[in-house]
Amino acid sequence: MPATTLTISSKNYSSWSLRGWLLCQLAGLEVEEIMLSVDDPSARAELLLLSPSFLVPCLRHDGTKVWDTLAIAGYLDELKPEAGLLPAEVGARAHCRAISGEMHSGFANLRSALPMNLKAHYPGFKLWAGAQADIDRVTEIWRDCIASYGGPHLFGERLTMADAMYAPVCLRFLTYDVGLDPLSRAYCQTILGWPALQRWIAAAKTEPDELEELDAEF
Repeated sequence: MPATTLTISSKNYSSWSLRGWLLCQLAGLEVEEIMLSVDDPSARAELLLLSPSFLVPCLRHDGTKVWDTLAIAGYLDELKPEAGLLPAEVGARAHCRAISGEMHSGFANLRSALPMNLKAHYPGFKLWAGAQADIDRVTEIWRDCIASYGGPHLFGERLTMADAMYAPVCLRFLTYDVGLDPLSRAYCQTILGWPALQRWIAAAKTEPDELEELDAEF
């Protein structure tokens, strides 16, 4: 087996796989992708939101196995500090960890109401109140960060782990035609222009449609 691999599930549906992959891209770590079958119990649990603990993505590097997205981010920051996954200033680093942790553990209503589906588009999608509250909190975080650090990314000129954590939310907002304030919309456009993200989207759109349960929700 190669020294460095990243196990992921569907590129179309898996927001956590995307986060792990983007973190590796930020770190400049070349990985061989190992794609789980959608029939794998861990992959289905993640994609169908049936488990609070996911085993994908899973990074294997020089004998070390890391399978939690925040743990992957922390490992990569220690492995490649020059990549800048966290900002340089101590207060900004703490802020970056805090909002990344909030994305990691929160926003359950947004996840369930707006599951990631890169092939789909739902103009005029009707949001329920719980999801709207999560959207409001996400955009509050974005506005606060950009006001504090000057943009165009959450912590200034450089992409950080926080941008990788929130990138799937930008994709969800696009899929479900979510109305945004001008600053949040500009941030989404910046992230959607990220070349690594564009490569992921292109690959997702070639993926076979294998999870009928997800499409049936709409």
